[in-house]
Amino acid sequence: MVVPRSPSQPRAVTHVGLTVSDIDHAIAWYGKVLGYRLFFGPIDFAADDSHFGRLATDILGPAFKSGKLAHLASANQVGIELFQFVDPETIRPDDSMQYWKTGYFHICIIDPDPEALAQKIVDEGGRQRTAVWEIFPESGYLLVYCEDPFGNVIEVYSHSTEQVYSNR
Repeated sequence: MVVPRSPSQPRAVTHVGLTVSDIDHAIAWYGKVLGYRLFFGPIDFAADDSHFGRLATDILGPAFKSGKLAHLASANQVGIELFQFVDPETIRPDDSMQYWKTGYFHICIIDPDPEALAQKIVDEGGRQRTAVWEIFPESGYLLVYCEDPFGNVIEVYSHSTEQVYSNR
């Protein structure tokens, strides 16, 4: 039985999918740096006649041949779904953050010490893209933009989005 949802009730985010060039390295990196826990995979999947193969081909299109997939758990039940494409091979983008393109630009996580987490990201092969900024002057709410070792942009907030933007 489907329980009716109130039109004013926001929908939950269940996971964010990220493409990486080395899924085993990404699983280890996200575990060590952000504390995310692997709960599914990694598995190989391919464009074949299996149920999952047909599903992947429908989602990814006819150029897709094979890849790897894993799911990681965060602290608030929003998962990170990692993809490594084998054929065609995942290619890391150039060094420029292509913020002007449509699509997902970054993920944002919460850490009470964004500066320390940014340093940990750098120490573990990632990159700090910006200085640590106060989001609003004299607010005490901080942010910093970083990248994982695969070029995915990670923003770090010191507080939740609701705390940062409420009553502004």
